[in-house]
Amino acid sequence: MPIERVYLACGTWWSSPFCRWQGSLAQQHALRLLAKTGRRVLDARGVAPDALDGIVLGMSVPQAHSFYGAPWVAGMMGLDGLTGPTVSQACATSVRVIATAALEVEAGLREGVLAVACDRTSNGPHVYYPDPTGPGGRGSHEDPVWDSFSFDPHALGSMAATAEAVALGEGITREEQDAMALLRDAQYREALADDRAFQRRYMVDVEVGEGRRLKVVSGDEGVHPTTTEGLARLDPVQPGGTLTYGNQTHPADGNAGMLVCSRSGAAALAAPGSPVVQVLGWGQARVDKGLMPMATVPAARDALFRAGVRLDQVDAFKTHNPFAVNDVYFCRALGLDPQRVNRFGSPLVYGHPQAPMGLRAVIELCEELVGRGGGVGLFAGCAAGDSAMALVVRVSG
Repeated sequence: MPIERVYLACGTWWSSPFCRWQGSLAQQHALRLLAKTGRRVLDARGVAPDALDGIVLGMSVPQAHSFYGAPWVAGMMGLDGLTGPTVSQACATSVRVIATAALEVEAGLREGVLAVACDRTSNGPHVYYPDPTGPGGRGSHEDPVWDSFSFDPHALGSMAATAEAVALGEGITREEQDAMALLRDAQYREALADDRAFQRRYMVDVEVGEGRRLKVVSGDEGVHPTTTEGLARLDPVQPGGTLTYGNQTHPADGNAGMLVCSRSGAAALAAPGSPVVQVLGWGQARVDKGLMPMATVPAARDALFRAGVRLDQVDAFKTHNPFAVNDVYFCRALGLDPQRVNRFGSPLVYGHPQAPMGLRAVIELCEELVGRGGGVGLFAGCAAGDSAMALVVRVSG
C-alpha cells in the first residue's frame, strides 16, 4: 500500500560537502557541525522553529556525548521544543531516518519533521571493553570505523570481500568495474559544470575554525581524477581479485538534512514556486550472508511494490555504491542502462560517511527530477553485511 500523506519540503534540504578521511572536517565534532550547518540553512530558508514538531537523527559512528542524540542536536539548533529518536542502520541509515519520520507524518502524529544525518569516519573512537576474567584482567578493544569495515561477525569477512564474492559469483570482470567507475566519475563532473551549478542547488558551504583560523569548505574534498589508463595501472586490493582503490569509494565526513512533512506542511515550508515532492514508499531486503552488493535489487523491488510503481515508470535512479560491482550487478539484474543511474554523482565518487550518504543521494535524485520537470525516482543502497533499503519519490507540479 503506497504512502499517501508524506511530502518533502522542496528547496529546504541540504548537504555539506563530503570531505575525505582526515581532511578538512576530520577535527569537527559531527553533531556540533551538523547543528551549526542545519541552523544556518533553516535560517537562510526562513524556516521558523515553531514550524517543526519532530526530529529524527541518523548516525553510525559515535561522537562525544552522542548518547544525548537528536534532542541535543535540536537544542544546539535552537529547537528546544523538539525531540525524537536517533537511529542507526549502517549505510541504510538515511532511508531509515526518512522512513521513521514518514511513519509519524503518515499517522498524523507530526506535521513537519527535521530529518538529519551525520558521520565522521575520521578520528573515530576506540572502544575498550573491560573483562576482569581476561588474562591479567585485561579486556578487549574495537575501532568502530575500521574494524566494522574489515570484519562482518555474521559472514566472517570484510566489506571488500562481499564485493569480490559477488564479482566472482556473477562473472563481473575488473574491466566492467573500471568502466563503471569511469562512467560514475564522468557523471559527477556534470554536477561541477557551470561553477557547480547543480551542486549549488543543495550543497552549502561549511565553516570550520574561528577568527583568523576560520576556513570555509566549499565543494567535496578528496575526489580524484579518474582515467582509463590510471584505473588500469592499479593493483588489486587482494591478490588475484578485481577490486582496486579506483573502483571503490573512500571514507569521508559530512552531514545532510531535509524536512519530511504533511502536504500542507511541505507547501508552507518549501521554497516559493517549488514543485511537489512526495514520498511514495520504501522497502528493505536481505540476501545470503556476505553478498552485500546484491541486496539493493530485492530492496528496490520491494520499495517499488509497496509504492505501487512499476520499474518502467521510474524516470531516475540513484544508488549508494561503495563498490563499482554494486552498480554493475544492479544494472544487470534490473536491465538498466548504467547511464540512467546516478546522474550528477554517487558515493562511489564523492565518499562514504555512512549515515548521510543516502540523504544526499535522495536530495540529488529529487533535484534531478525537478530539473527534468518531474517524474518518479528510485534510490537504493546497501548496508553492512547483507541488507539494503530503497525509497521511491515522485516530483510533480
